[in-house]
Amino acid sequence: MDTDATAAIAAFYEDFGRRWAHGTSPLYEHWALGVSTDGEVLSRLALLAKPKQQPNLVFASARWEGAPLVRYPELRPWLLDHWDLLVATGDTRTVQTNEVNRCATWLPPLARIDRPLALLEVGAAAGLCLFPDRCSAEYATPSGVRRVDPPTGRSDVVLACTVDDEASVPTRHPDVVWRRGIDLDPIDAADADAIDWLANLVWPGPDHDPRVARLRAAAAVAASDPPEIVRGDLLERLTDVAAAAPSDATLVVFHSAVLLYLDAGERRRFADLIGGLGPAIDRDVVWLSNETTGTLPEIDAQVPEGTATDHRFVQTWNGRAIALAGQHGATYETRPFAG
Repeated sequence: MDTDATAAIAAFYEDFGRRWAHGTSPLYEHWALGVSTDGEVLSRLALLAKPKQQPNLVFASARWEGAPLVRYPELRPWLLDHWDLLVATGDTRTVQTNEVNRCATWLPPLARIDRPLALLEVGAAAGLCLFPDRCSAEYATPSGVRRVDPPTGRSDVVLACTVDDEASVPTRHPDVVWRRGIDLDPIDAADADAIDWLANLVWPGPDHDPRVARLRAAAAVAASDPPEIVRGDLLERLTDVAAAAPSDATLVVFHSAVLLYLDAGERRRFADLIGGLGPAIDRDVVWLSNETTGTLPEIDAQVPEGTATDHRFVQTWNGRAIALAGQHGATYETRPFAG
C-alpha cells in the first residue's frame, strides 16, 4: 500500500468533513471523517483514478446504489460489501454540481453591467446557471428580506441568499441576449436520469433539501429553451466559443468551482488565456469567478488575513476580489473587500 497516497486521501477527506461539510451536512461530515481514519477504505480509494477518489463522487455513488443514510460505523459494512458496485457507478458518473442558487451570487455583479449580456459559462454541466435573468431571488438583508423578480414576473425558480450589505441586492435583472456553455460532458436538462443524478449529488441534510426542488425547477426552464453546451476542454474551446458571441453585447465568462479540477499549470494557462481574450476576439469581456482559496495565488493575496473562507468561494471581477460567495449560493459577503 502506498502510504503517501493514502495519507493524502485521508487529509482530503478530513478537510472535506471539517471545512466543507461541517455545519451544513452532518451526515457527510461524519462519513468523511470516518473514511479519513479507515485504513481499509483508504487503501481501496488509493487504487482508483484520482478524480474518482473525491468524497462528492464516492458518497453520491453510494447513495445512488442504495447506501443507508446512517452514521459511518453502520455504513462501513455496506461500503465494503458493495464496493465494486460503488466503483462501477463512479466510473460512469462525474461530479457536476449544477447549483442554480449560485445565480443569487451572480446577479449582484451582473446587474452592474448596463448593457446586453452574452453569458459563457465554463463547466456548465446542464447550463442551469445560464438563466439568472429568469430567476426570482429573495435576499435576506440586515433590514429584512427583499425580493427581486424578472421583468416577466415571478419565476418558479426562487433563489435564496443572505447578504451583509443592502447595496448588494440587485435593482434589476440582466438583459441576456446570448448564452453558451463549455463542458467536458454536457448534460441534457431534458434527460430525466441525468437530472436525477444531479439531484443525487445534492448533499443530504435539512440545509440542502430546498436545493433539490430548485434544481428540478431550473432544469425545466433549461429544458424548455436549451442553451448550447459545447463539449470540450475549456482551455481548448474558450476562444472559439467566445468569438461566436454577438459583438454588440458584453461577454461575461463565468465559472464556479471549476479551476480546482485543473492543476496549477492549467490554472495559470486559463488565467492568461482569459486575460487576453478581449483583444483576441475583439469583444468587451468581463471575467467573473467563484473559486476556493488555493486556486490562484494572486487571488489569495487579496483575501484579508483571518477572513473565514470555509463554505465560501472568493468571487472576482477580472481578477479582483469583490466578495465571498457561499459555496451553494446561500450567502454573499462584500464587507471583507470594502474600502
